[in-house]
Amino acid sequence: MKRRTGKPETILLYASSQCDADILYATRFFAPDPFVFIRTATGRRIMMMSDLEIDRARAQSTAHRVLSYSRYSDRAAKRFGPTPTVARVIAEALRDLKIRSVTVPGTFPAGLAADLRRQRVGVRIASTPVFPEREHKTAAEITAITRAMRATEAGMQAAVDLLRRARVRKGWVTLGGRRLTAEDVRRAANLEIFGRGYVPAGTIVAPGRHGCDPHDVGSGPIRAGTPVIIDIFPRSESTGYFADITRTVVKGRPSDVVSRMYRAVYDAQRQALRRVRAGVRVRDIHGAILDLFESRGFSTGRAGGRMQGFFHGTGHGLGLEIHERPRIAMNDAILEEGMVVTVEPGLYYYPHGGVRIEDTILVTRTGMRNLTRFPKVFEVP
Repeated sequence: MKRRTGKPETILLYASSQCDADILYATRFFAPDPFVFIRTATGRRIMMMSDLEIDRARAQSTAHRVLSYSRYSDRAAKRFGPTPTVARVIAEALRDLKIRSVTVPGTFPAGLAADLRRQRVGVRIASTPVFPEREHKTAAEITAITRAMRATEAGMQAAVDLLRRARVRKGWVTLGGRRLTAEDVRRAANLEIFGRGYVPAGTIVAPGRHGCDPHDVGSGPIRAGTPVIIDIFPRSESTGYFADITRTVVKGRPSDVVSRMYRAVYDAQRQALRRVRAGVRVRDIHGAILDLFESRGFSTGRAGGRMQGFFHGTGHGLGLEIHERPRIAMNDAILEEGMVVTVEPGLYYYPHGGVRIEDTILVTRTGMRNLTRFPKVFEVP
């Protein structure tokens, strides 16, 4: 990873920490509304908060200093009239701090950047992440992700247990005299996770043809013998860190095609996990999986008007966002010690369905540490 060189810069953020990972990373403070964060060239962390949030921010955030937004708003009102713009309020604070120029992330509001320039504040749009250190997880971050994994695995267990209690009747998976649905399984997983202090969103339970689209959340009754992709990625209410796990299961007897798909994906993931270590190019991991699938007769390409085979990345970084850098695919990124990434090869063929297996791992100097404990279950009795 390229390190930022040259003169230290002042970083300016304006966002809600419930939605923006950078400002949450910088402050460790949850707030639903956008607020101002400044990291000075000397490393001082400064927040500017409304009267509603200022005391809580002083008590709970990691900022060195918390300024009053209303104080600077009142000063701007005297210069520009009532209800001054956010840019004018920020400019007042920057003048007090003797800051004349700032660097902002590419996600910074364009209108606010333009308005700041009109206030004679120099604004540079960063072409690289403003906090590249987010790619390397601290011990505390690894602990937060690991705890999230345990809650996520409890949700996976609830989903699998529901399928285990079900029975196969006339080609369908049934429970309590009716057909079991993807919605039933998703609800079981989500309720377990939510009760543990984590927020599930977009949980995938994709049976049969729904599983041909990797991000189809799935719906409807579950046919016996068809693969069901269960992909769970909740966020901690207390820390903001995510976990991520995928298993593919089948209730009933799978077809020979689906069984071969599962074995290929299982072997591909094992191979990928053996290759992971600091210093490895991600394209080498991804390319080896493609080669293995091809050697097993599972080619990738467009067929019948849709993509089939293995047509997504092997994995992605994980932390305060569900998809972070680096991306494990055909690119030149290099794995480094302390990165937390997923490894999730998959195969998707219409109309058979999809198979995906995903673990979350920590990259070490000599290999990896798997943060996932849940077994790789395929046929559910």
